[in-house]
Amino acid sequence: MNKPDVVVVGGGPAGSAAAIWLADAGARVVLVERQARAHHKVCGEFVSGEAGRHLRELGLDPALLGSVPVERIRLACGDRIGESPLPFRAESLSRFTLDEALLETASVRGVDVRRGLSARNCTVCPGGVRIDLSDGSTLEGRALFLATGKHVLRGYPRGRGVQDNLIGFKMHLETPAGVDRALAGSVEILLFQGGYAGLQPLGAGHANLCLLVTKAHYEALGRSWPDLLSHLSGSSGIWRERLAEARASWNRPLSIYGVPYGYVAGARSGPVFRLGDQMAVIPSFAGDGIAIALSTARSAAEAFISEGPTSLSYHQRATRSLGGGVRVAAWASRALQSPFLQSLAVRAGIRKPELLAMVAGATRLAA
Repeated sequence: MNKPDVVVVGGGPAGSAAAIWLADAGARVVLVERQARAHHKVCGEFVSGEAGRHLRELGLDPALLGSVPVERIRLACGDRIGESPLPFRAESLSRFTLDEALLETASVRGVDVRRGLSARNCTVCPGGVRIDLSDGSTLEGRALFLATGKHVLRGYPRGRGVQDNLIGFKMHLETPAGVDRALAGSVEILLFQGGYAGLQPLGAGHANLCLLVTKAHYEALGRSWPDLLSHLSGSSGIWRERLAEARASWNRPLSIYGVPYGYVAGARSGPVFRLGDQMAVIPSFAGDGIAIALSTARSAAEAFISEGPTSLSYHQRATRSLGGGVRVAAWASRALQSPFLQSLAVRAGIRKPELLAMVAGATRLAA
């Protein structure tokens, strides 16, 4: 391949999807992914209706990849639980499966996918960008699509978010038939002292547990994952039943710290396009992270094809589309650390279940 038009750094949903759309439009694309093999990532694995639509536009049907439908939301605090149908179509799909399918599709569609390489630095130079790679080589392109998810590329930091004191954990669970039946078609969110957790089915006797807890609260629990799970179990009778019967699929959970929830990149110019979590970071409870990844990927690809390697208009549009909703969701996430507001939210959901559906619908975002 001659000098690529675009170098995409990051092989998650945002990077892979953007690379596919660019290649479909005739652009020469190199995608650099630091992991040599498929791997799990900290993610709620909730595929909203918007995300599913984008995947089908790419030629990937989540159902054929093994997704399971999610039709209801349950919100629990203590022994109170509210439930409502979701006002939109949604699915649950492992990121391990989704990311690998997107990378394979990118390769088939003409993207030069290079795995096991990290981008160390990016320099804007005449005619585009130069990226230094972990093997000592360099790549030059007309533009960089920055899609490194929650990780930062040197020289391209993100600012602070509304809420950046949280530790994220993820664990896949092996679930017996009784838990499978109880979880079928539902995403359950538990509000507990110090944070919140989500549990949703993955099918085939497995479920995804993903949670956020404040650093201070985790330290008060002795930085112990078993003690954190015991804290969840003690926070809800229903969750005590779920976790008592489930078994961990991995020896230890995945974790991440310092994610700037509520961050929005804002208007930026030049040949560097920020995608997904590099553009905007929405709290996990909104369930819109994958949708934002895919929608920013499409918007950025369309901007490059129509306007060339200048990112200003793309960033302006994405900021207008995402900024308000992301910040509101982050402030809501921060407010829900209050035990009083946690209890109030669940009581309201019990009395008026349609409120849960309204809140779920109000968080739908697309760039």
